[in-house]
Amino acid sequence: MSQKPIHRREQLYIDGEWLDTDGTLDVTDLADGGVFAEVAAADAEQADNALAATERAESAMRETTIPQRAQWMEDIADGLLERKEELAEVIVREAGKPISSARGEVESASERFRRAAEEAHELQGEFRQGTTSGHEGWEAILKPEPVGTILAITPYNYPLATTALEVAPALAAGNCVILKPASKTPVSAAILAEVISEVGLPKGAFNFTPGRGSEIGDLLVGDDRINMITMTGSSAAGKHVAHKSGMVNLHMELGGNAPAVIFPDADLSEVAGACTKGSFKYAGQRCSAVSRVLAHGSVHDEVVDRIDAAMDDWTVGDLFDEDTQMGPLISEDQAEWVEELVEDAVEKGADLVRGGDRDGQFFEPTLLANVPHDARIIHEEQFGPVAAVTTFETEEEALEISNGGDLALDAAVFTDDYDRARRMADKLDAGAVRINGAPSHGLGDIPFGGNKGSGIGRQGLHLTIEEMVRQKSIIL
Repeated sequence: MSQKPIHRREQLYIDGEWLDTDGTLDVTDLADGGVFAEVAAADAEQADNALAATERAESAMRETTIPQRAQWMEDIADGLLERKEELAEVIVREAGKPISSARGEVESASERFRRAAEEAHELQGEFRQGTTSGHEGWEAILKPEPVGTILAITPYNYPLATTALEVAPALAAGNCVILKPASKTPVSAAILAEVISEVGLPKGAFNFTPGRGSEIGDLLVGDDRINMITMTGSSAAGKHVAHKSGMVNLHMELGGNAPAVIFPDADLSEVAGACTKGSFKYAGQRCSAVSRVLAHGSVHDEVVDRIDAAMDDWTVGDLFDEDTQMGPLISEDQAEWVEELVEDAVEKGADLVRGGDRDGQFFEPTLLANVPHDARIIHEEQFGPVAAVTTFETEEEALEISNGGDLALDAAVFTDDYDRARRMADKLDAGAVRINGAPSHGLGDIPFGGNKGSGIGRQGLHLTIEEMVRQKSIIL
């Protein structure tokens, strides 16, 4: 049952102070309807103030020690867990995520800060000796130092966990941070900002600046005081940021359209479970979601039947019910986009096995079979609860379909043939390929990221921290 509706008002956090503004972001309650929060929206002047604050704080952050920063990470991790139920309820309401998943997201965010504390201890530098003619006897220290100020642009689908994956490494490495959360889901980030504000960072080192991208987005990404941009979002948004940003380091995890390639020798019961969860978890609003199922022609019908049967156990209902597995999409516009892709596939000859109806921003769990290769849903990111099953006959055809688009984030291969699994994994154009399982990014201990239009660089706590420092050679 849904809990009693709440109403919140959140402020900006700039240069160590909480501030109100004339403009606000209204946050829709996806559990009960209406508006459940108003979040202060930064304007151009306030965004500039945040930039100035980080510029002033950079030297203080650079002088902090590894033990200091590790302790901050531990304190933030503890602070998130202390507010677990509050954060979980907020994530349910602002992101439309079922309560069990929302609690898991809080735990993941906390664990990412805790692991960032561990990774901070690895920033120990190196000792080198000269090994080339003319440099005999040289000795040098390679000292890692923070890059400066990092702009973190975070998404709506994992508004706390992904924010943690961007903010925790940045702070652990000694950088200043300006956090720009997704306008649809800024409340959990506001609570994170409250937790961070209490751990003792230098004044101005962390700034929380929610606001409309049209008003402050280009100002922030194009400012010379930004040394690095870390972003999770759509490919279109990422390309826009890259165009506007100038000479800064870019670290981006963008859109995905993960294929699951199924060969006749695969365990089809495992395939059905993995693909069903991969397609419908959080209504498909995940970059790593199984967006298209490529089934060999000899097993296509059985794969469809097994996914159809598995969908019977997929629970849609009250977001505060512990058994609910799927809720609405983030907006009616997103639901209309999914509807457009499904209608295109059906018009081109796909079989609508179940689902396909939209009610506002809720889109039914949908299964398509015999999807033609020229259907848009095969090549465009849907970000919705649709399992689109198409066929192939040879490995070469499967690779042609899988690699044919501009998105190359994740992929999966299901087969009992070890050599084929390795062969396909080598040839699939994707940042990560999982064998006999659906793609999953987890906490970030295994690096993930995209090729082509799916991103720049690789995320993961260890690699991300390494990208958020630069090496200074001190010759002794």
